[in-house]
Amino acid sequence: MQPNSPTSYARFEHISRNWDQKFDKFVARVNPGEYYLTGNDELIYTRLGSCISACIYDDKLGIGGLNHFLLPEAGKYERQIAADSYCCRYGNWAMEQLINGILSRGGSRFNLKAKIFGGASIGNQIKTNIGQLNISFVYSYLDTENIPILAQDVGGIWPRKVLFNPTSGKAMVKRLASEAIEMLDTQEERYLDSISKKPKNGDIELFD
Repeated sequence: MQPNSPTSYARFEHISRNWDQKFDKFVARVNPGEYYLTGNDELIYTRLGSCISACIYDDKLGIGGLNHFLLPEAGKYERQIAADSYCCRYGNWAMEQLINGILSRGGSRFNLKAKIFGGASIGNQIKTNIGQLNISFVYSYLDTENIPILAQDVGGIWPRKVLFNPTSGKAMVKRLASEAIEMLDTQEERYLDSISKKPKNGDIELFD
């Protein structure tokens, strides 16, 4: 029998959360430009191409979350958008919002740990090297913040699915078959194009 969905933190009511019988948990789906933070025993799911997801959590308190960004920082790619644009489509803001969200709910900066995924070179993204730029950005950001990376699966040519449980720190990743590349490449191209048109506003485990 499906239990009632645990209450999410404020600001995350728009995130889709559904019961998954296989994992016997609720799963919250994070799309490009979003992040999700929780203290519940639930999973966070996302699907990545050249994008990066950083899974960050307080390993003592058992709260954390996952973000999903396509570009490292505004300003370097969009001349008409300020470098401090407050939107999770950019890594600098996505990282800041996730970390500050954990700290505002009682987390300690000294207990923060990270696991990172994505940054593939797929399709047209190979020409602009967005995946590698994203990887370099997240390495640099976490190093500056003194947040250790406990596990990672980045680069290569594979799209990925990621599941993360912030209460335990457990992350699972699946590299997708080649037929998924064209679809994800098209999705990310559309997302990248939409950015320029929008105003400002532990161990890794494979799974099926």
